[in-house]
Amino acid sequence: MAATVQHPRCIYRLPTVKARTGLSRTTIYDLMKEGRFPKSRRIAGAHAVGWDSLEIEAWIAEQLGEVARQ
Repeated sequence: MAATVQHPRCIYRLPTVKARTGLSRTTIYDLMKEGRFPKSRRIAGAHAVGWDSLEIEAWIAEQLGEVARQ
């Protein structure tokens, strides 16, 4: 069983989300629409969006069949 690495909480922008998940932009947004991926949030103004890093890391752990640890 692999140990879960605890990352400090931060905001992931799209390039980081793509790199962490291995998913394309289109797939990320399609999964968000289906409710199967964490929602992005508006940050620092009207046009910037980001994702909560803890939500993304928990989603990755879920996909790998691991229990997300707090």
